[in-house]
Amino acid sequence: MTRSSKKGPYVYEKLLKKIEGKKAMEAGVVKTWARDSQIAPEMVGFKFGVHNGRDFIEVLVSEDMVGHRLGEFSPTRKFIKHGGRMQKDLEQKKKEGEIASAQAAKTTTAEAKK
Repeated sequence: MTRSSKKGPYVYEKLLKKIEGKKAMEAGVVKTWARDSQIAPEMVGFKFGVHNGRDFIEVLVSEDMVGHRLGEFSPTRKFIKHGGRMQKDLEQKKKEGEIASAQAAKTTTAEAKK
């Protein structure tokens, strides 16, 4: 759900205090746990370390991000891959093909040296 327009945007006040009076590229990484804070126009150019539950992910704020939340740019889940027997068979065939091509290249270079 969106926030009521009469309330205005929610921007974490401590974040604004941390960047107040600093230049964008010279400030370094500003660490924060406030994933729910909206990105204000004053934050453009700053680099934030947004906590994702495990570590801090660096987010360089650009003009396109204004109005979005900081947490949108710091994913909390890591996609590994879809698996199964079919996927393993495909990976095995790919690996065998790479080995065969490497051996063929090796034999052609050995014959070229002779």
